[in-house]
Amino acid sequence: MSYQQGSLRPVQRKEGRVWYFRYRIEKHGERVENTKRIGLVSELKTESAAWKKVDEMGLRAEINKDCTEAMTFGVLALRYLDGESHDDAVVHYVKKVMIPSWGNTVADDIKRRDVRDWLKALKDDGTYSGPTTGKIKGIMHAVYEYGLFEEQVASNPCDGWRLKGVKSTYTAITITPQQTLMILRSFTDPLYFALVFTVAATALRASEVIALRWADIMWDDSRIRISKRWRKGKDGKPKTAASDSTVALGPILAHYLRTWKGLSPYTADTDFVFPSMVKKGVVPVCASVFDRNYLRKAAIAIGVNIPDGYRFGLHNLRHSLSNWLVNSGTDVKTVQTMLRHSKSQTTLDLYTQGDNDNKINAQEKFCGLIVDRGDSATIQ
Repeated sequence: MSYQQGSLRPVQRKEGRVWYFRYRIEKHGERVENTKRIGLVSELKTESAAWKKVDEMGLRAEINKDCTEAMTFGVLALRYLDGESHDDAVVHYVKKVMIPSWGNTVADDIKRRDVRDWLKALKDDGTYSGPTTGKIKGIMHAVYEYGLFEEQVASNPCDGWRLKGVKSTYTAITITPQQTLMILRSFTDPLYFALVFTVAATALRASEVIALRWADIMWDDSRIRISKRWRKGKDGKPKTAASDSTVALGPILAHYLRTWKGLSPYTADTDFVFPSMVKKGVVPVCASVFDRNYLRKAAIAIGVNIPDGYRFGLHNLRHSLSNWLVNSGTDVKTVQTMLRHSKSQTTLDLYTQGDNDNKINAQEKFCGLIVDRGDSATIQ
């Protein structure tokens, strides 16, 4: 199919005049007209504003995916997504950032200086942080590498230069085991106690811990299986290949999880370990709501300094465990395997595995500090 620009037409509807994008598709061997609603004329007052919306939606790239003429960046990027990546973050940056800016430009006409100046502008005007612009450059580089491999472009404008200022200056807030204990003492809801204790002891990501089912708790093996994460209301793949693994289940953590299971109304193998009581266990507890309404407030109440604009939630417990383990002398390999980080470029990471006994010992040391040997920090 040849390249098509498409056209815009305002149409009267009940809610007012509406812009429609018109284009052609192949149907039963013939080219027939199709339309896509763009928005109200009262909101997109000019045709140029409507065209801008069309490109924000990536429609011109989408309708030309099978075009055999000049390869636009939008078409190349969509083919890359179809063939190489379905990662949520990659899809977001390609469709919401790159295609609106470059979608209708012939891919080989985009030069290094063009990309550099564009990324610099995104960073300098505050649209995106330095690390995020670095990520965008990396994704754009991957799109072009795909194009080179498929012989659809002649060069990669993201090669041969560095983008300055992409290193993050953000430092995550960490808390001590004693502060963790104080937060645990403040919770009267046993679900919240068990959730915080589990993350504090395992450094699981929020999306991983809320995805847990009781079948994932491998009591006899002293492990917790991590094979999924909860994303956009459903199970998804782990964040990385290294994340698809297990974490240690030491005696202290096992005790508190067994206690919580005895109190939870949802204990079948397929039930969520940390279910939403409001949704009657159909979905897990919402991590972001818990962070905002409970964990952050509890941390501030016990004196944790959280400056305005700084995040604080379950993920900070992951940072806190890592920070404590390293500073307490736990060997780096054990910490790496506990957090399931991967550095495949080194022989150590490729051929050495952290021992589960070492991980349990490290976990027990930490848990021993966040457990009140009295009765004030127990699941009621």
